[in-house]
Amino acid sequence: MSAPTSDQLRRYAARTLLPFPTLQAAINQMGFVQADPIRAPARAQDLMLMQRVQGYRAGDLERLYPELDVEEDYFPNYGFVSRSVWTLLHPRTPHPPRIERDAPGLMERVLAQVQEVGELHPRAAGEVFGRTRVGNNWGGSSSAATRALEALHHAGTLRIARREGGVKVYGPARPHAPSLTQQERLRALVMVLARLYAPASEAGLRQLVGLSHYGMPGLLAELRAELKAAVKDGELIRAEVDGLSYLWPADQTPEGDPPAGVRLVAPFDPLVWDRRRFEHLHGWAYRFEAYTPPAKRVLGYYALPLLYAGKAVGWANLKVSGGELISDIGLIAGIRRTAAFERALAAELERYRTFLELKG
Repeated sequence: MSAPTSDQLRRYAARTLLPFPTLQAAINQMGFVQADPIRAPARAQDLMLMQRVQGYRAGDLERLYPELDVEEDYFPNYGFVSRSVWTLLHPRTPHPPRIERDAPGLMERVLAQVQEVGELHPRAAGEVFGRTRVGNNWGGSSSAATRALEALHHAGTLRIARREGGVKVYGPARPHAPSLTQQERLRALVMVLARLYAPASEAGLRQLVGLSHYGMPGLLAELRAELKAAVKDGELIRAEVDGLSYLWPADQTPEGDPPAGVRLVAPFDPLVWDRRRFEHLHGWAYRFEAYTPPAKRVLGYYALPLLYAGKAVGWANLKVSGGELISDIGLIAGIRRTAAFERALAAELERYRTFLELKG
């Protein structure tokens, strides 16, 4: 088979925007939805899901979470994973967490408390175990009880049962008996990433696999080895397009039909995450500038790439003020605001008003 063109790869990538009838179906298919707390105009996880789930509204994931077969976890960043992906992540390689050194025995006592009461809010944990603070991984300090809850969650002993005002409420993890070998689990995780981000630049997929060591601590070398093996075994196809090496699953054909009209997608959307691929397939460099000093921003604080018939032709900064959706649209050079484009943009902004449940 000859190598696909960049246009074919762009159309192939846009297949991920095809709608799912239910939130559970989308989560099962994607396997992972990256989370981000910034609301501009909604959290990243909601922005990604509104593009893929019919009738989705901002906050639906958090509201429906207790009823869904989904978990919060690290893979390759922090976010939401399907139950099947969670079973690939656990059990994790045991390693003594820092909280065990800082507060010996606290994890065991916190676990016993959760098992007794069923659910535990960090505030309630502080009331039971005291307000002692210990160092965290960001150079500051956190409640020792909260750190114990986080460590037990990472170990797979506890799960996030729900959120209360955005705060994690912990409960006992659901039983899980591993049925795959460690090597089989690692290969399967590599393929989850390859499917979600396909067609991925080879460098981009290597980066994603590298980040996955947060989800599979101590196994970075093994994860990288499974990526190489997947290519060697033919489970992943490699092709060079315009000098850039791409990878995609062998059971997929690099083709597809992008959705018509305008789509405004999140900065962490699978369509955008691989910046090398984005620049190659769309012809310009997207930059996430939320943490860039305002005077140095080019696109804006939380610019959403603007896709027109599957091709990124600009960006939008959206905010809600006084119950109204305010939009600031930017287009790359050479793009004309035709009547057809304006109608498509107006339809997408109306979709956002519905998604955000704004009146009028």
